Amino acid sequence: METLRLSELLVGLSLVADMGMGLEPGESARAALIATRLAEYLDAPDQRAVYYTSLLQHVGCTAYAHEAAALLGGDEIAVKGAAVRTDFTRPREVLLEYLPNLAPGAGALTRLRVAGVAAARSRQITDGYTRANCEVAALTARRVGLGEGVERGLGDIFECWNGKGGPRGIAKDDIALQARLAQVAAVGGLFDRLGMAVEAVSTRAGKALDPAVCAAFTGQAGAILGELREVDVIEAAVDAEPAPAVRVSGPGLDAACRAFGEAVDLKSPFHHGHSTGVAELAAGAAERLGLPDVDGLRRAALLHDIGRAGVPNGIWEKRGRLDSGDWERVRLHAYHSERILSRCGPLAACAPLAGMHHERLDGSGYHRAAVAASMPLEARVLAAADVFVAVTQERAHRPARAPDEAAAEVSADAAAGRLDADAARAVIEAAGERPPRMPRPAGLTDRQVEVLRLLSRGLSNPEIARRLVVSRRTAEHHVQDIYARIGVSSRAAAALYAMEHDLLIDR
Repeated sequence: METLRLSELLVGLSLVADMGMGLEPGESARAALIATRLAEYLDAPDQRAVYYTSLLQHVGCTAYAHEAAALLGGDEIAVKGAAVRTDFTRPREVLLEYLPNLAPGAGALTRLRVAGVAAARSRQITDGYTRANCEVAALTARRVGLGEGVERGLGDIFECWNGKGGPRGIAKDDIALQARLAQVAAVGGLFDRLGMAVEAVSTRAGKALDPAVCAAFTGQAGAILGELREVDVIEAAVDAEPAPAVRVSGPGLDAACRAFGEAVDLKSPFHHGHSTGVAELAAGAAERLGLPDVDGLRRAALLHDIGRAGVPNGIWEKRGRLDSGDWERVRLHAYHSERILSRCGPLAACAPLAGMHHERLDGSGYHRAAVAASMPLEARVLAAADVFVAVTQERAHRPARAPDEAAAEVSADAAAGRLDADAARAVIEAAGERPPRMPRPAGLTDRQVEVLRLLSRGLSNPEIARRLVVSRRTAEHHVQDIYARIGVSSRAAAALYAMEHDLLIDR
């Protein structure tokens, strides 16, 4: 069976995390290069774990997007981008670098209110973000098959050398070395763009960062950073994977596509399970139509919405009408999906197809306003499957609709010349043949699955209690029991578990 290098896949997909963190494209690849060079210099054990921990340290960036956007003014991407540049032990930096990014574009009173919330609940926000990010990153690494070393590194990635501020409060050598190297590499790479790499790392030494690793970086900064200026960091990061290279076959590629697609769907409760649902329908429709590359279409469908990571949740979760500026950012998500996949070697052939999921035969779609002549049948199937699944899911501005209503809408779009009639028919037929219900994992009861679905949608314990007509204490007991059974401690990780095990819809 043909295999491919996992690094070639994951370096390309790391661009999703860069975008979701408000970073320059390739920032995760830069960190992986720096960390790998530091690991070589220090003769660190398990250098592959160092490499992948650095590369994927922000892969959980979508985990707390829903909560952060609700608390901090809607643009969680701007907040996260400012946070990674801020030394929170320096009040001046917090005032000048971080706070101005709360509620960008809002009026003065709104900005003051949001700043007050951030100040009053800073520890809660930080704990929620770091815990969710770590858990989702570690779960994603497990799903991709990267091993315990990478899982542990990602689990420790927000711990601080001095034990202050991390989600678990561990310190010094109790923090995995791969995490300590990744932390220094991330700061060094980020501030190198400002000509301040050595200064930024040095000021954090002994506080957030391991002083020994910082010293190694400052001593080697000229050589390491000079190398980065001479290469394409995406290509160089692929080649930097420590030997022997990890290779995956078709099933491994599929697992990685699903893991990343669901990590991005995690960004908003309105989109949980969307990409996997679209992939299931698109593949079923493709088989009915006799299309030659069902696997390629399924992979494009699993990743068609990864560009959503670059659009703030304040837009995805806006209950009112989107203005023209909002729509411009929404339209760009299809473009972002295409561009990311085009830099991801094993998936580059899927990039044009994934980027066409909102195109329409009459030219009314986006991002290219393509017309029928330029839309292959695979793209027409993907577009129809995307509409069907979206209609059956709740959105900020409307409730979810039943499958028969979704079928009627897809049929109406086909009759109006927006969707392809054959593709629409095949998607509707595929939707009528869902697989049978599977046994509940982790011993979850039907009631607990019901609670898990509500928890995944972002409902608080009191809201779950009201929805199920039970006491708040009973709801809290259900939530804690679910966390214990599935081995997580955050809403985001629970939602990701629900997507992974197909628990968001009845089977």
